[in-house]
Amino acid sequence: MTFFRWFLGVIAVLLAAGSAISFAIFVAADIDLWLKRARNLRRLTTATLMFWFNVEIWRRVVLIIIHWS
Repeated sequence: MTFFRWFLGVIAVLLAAGSAISFAIFVAADIDLWLKRARNLRRLTTATLMFWFNVEIWRRVVLIIIHWS
């Protein structure tokens, strides 16, 4: 599970950095394509973090069901 957390964390950080860089390019060059890319990367970052949170919650639910006495 630690590998899963690190893997999704690295992916989320890379997507967030790409979004920030794309937004900075949009601000500097005023090209609408970079704003669209920044928004898409932000959405992917959000989806990645929500997927991680969902897996953590359901993992806990399954563990509670398994260890229920």
